[in-house]
Amino acid sequence: MLYYICYSAIILCLCGYGAHRFLMLYLYFKHKNHIPQPQSNFDELPKVTIQLPIFNEQYVTERLLQKVSEMDYPKDKLHIQILDDSTDETQEIAQNKALELKSLGYNVDYHHRTNRTGFKAGALENGLKHTDAEYLLILDADFSPQASLLQNTIHYFTNPNLAVVQTRWGHINRNYNLLTRIQAILLDGHLQIEQTARCRSGRFFTFNGTAGIWRKQAIEDAGGWEHDTLTEDMDLSYRAQLKGWKFLFLNHIETPAELPPDVNSFKSQQHRWAKGAIQCCLKILPTIWKSKAPLFIKLEATSHLTSNFAYLLLLMLAVLLNPQFNSPELPVWLDILMQAVIYTLGSISLISFYLISQLQLNKGSIFSFLIKLPLLMGVGVGMSINNAKAVLEAIFHQHSSFVRTPKYCISKEGKVPIKKILYRPIKSFTVLFEVLFGCYFTFLVSYFLVNHNYLGAILLAIFPIGFFYIAFNSLFPNLFTAHHCSKNT
Repeated sequence: MLYYICYSAIILCLCGYGAHRFLMLYLYFKHKNHIPQPQSNFDELPKVTIQLPIFNEQYVTERLLQKVSEMDYPKDKLHIQILDDSTDETQEIAQNKALELKSLGYNVDYHHRTNRTGFKAGALENGLKHTDAEYLLILDADFSPQASLLQNTIHYFTNPNLAVVQTRWGHINRNYNLLTRIQAILLDGHLQIEQTARCRSGRFFTFNGTAGIWRKQAIEDAGGWEHDTLTEDMDLSYRAQLKGWKFLFLNHIETPAELPPDVNSFKSQQHRWAKGAIQCCLKILPTIWKSKAPLFIKLEATSHLTSNFAYLLLLMLAVLLNPQFNSPELPVWLDILMQAVIYTLGSISLISFYLISQLQLNKGSIFSFLIKLPLLMGVGVGMSINNAKAVLEAIFHQHSSFVRTPKYCISKEGKVPIKKILYRPIKSFTVLFEVLFGCYFTFLVSYFLVNHNYLGAILLAIFPIGFFYIAFNSLFPNLFTAHHCSKNT
């Protein structure tokens, strides 16, 4: 009976997150044609500060500054802040490029901190002290903004209640390797479906940390950048919206960025995002429920902030799938009904969510998506140990630094092995557990095959695929080859 209670509780929670995907799809289609327009246009373009927080980014810093300098915006209204915490050659590269841009008439300030207090949030906080601009465009080092970005977004701020305009991330290296293709699909689902649905249905949604513009007044009114979580963007977003500020997501404006090309970089990024989200959950969720926000907004915020708990539930479910645990016999009709609900809310919701995002963005056919589907689901499963570890660290308040995701200035020109790249992602002991779980589920699949449970074997095959894929590529990252831009690209 205890087994059945635990199993049912886990399945119920996971199905709840699956049902939430269906809700996001419903809201997306309900509002997809409600494309926001500026209330009016500024008679005179306002001054904008472009904040560029960087830390040891020698491969992408020059590309970033070059792209920023190509923006279609009056030079006298543009202020570029290089917020550099670097300890390597990035300092020299950034300073030299800053001098070059100054010689061309750009207003460029270079700020270097000798410590990383507050990490990215601390750098942005420091930058606020040195600008009188009302609007702040924030760009991470691996982004390549289009020249029209500011012209296409700034006029939305004629709405005095608007705090943020967030653009949709694009992917420079989407087709670089299989991992980047999977990451692109995962991010497209979040950005195209979730962010659009939340924004246009009046729910809270979050600034994605980059490729968006803030109103300086909103940052200050919400209490400024705080660095007690690893996702300072999510933290400030909720605090600002609880103060009554409005956020806007523009899915039709794309700002390209670089995806991590190897599994260890991807794991590092996902660990930071998962841990930071739970830290924000513990910090912000009680305030949300005490607020006067409508119930549907509180429920959506709860689902959003707690979603990473699904990784813990997935691992618990993996243990309960052991055939040594005897589940109670159920009537055939009830067993079929339960399985139908579980697979619909669990698997079908996930497949529909990501498939629709690809079709809406014209990123391939149904056939090309279905080919990637086993690995797409497998990567989600394989990352569960890495992300569950992040969740536990957040719950038990284990401190960790803001670990940057290495960027390599990937493009179509030139090839060098990643092992020659200076920045290496941190490897984690979680790979041992990924191997063990891969072996465990290989046994379960074999057990189901021997006992002629072919459907169960097919469904469980996703687990060893995922765990072994993540583990293998964590142990042997040098098998990948990176397209690398020279410093002069």
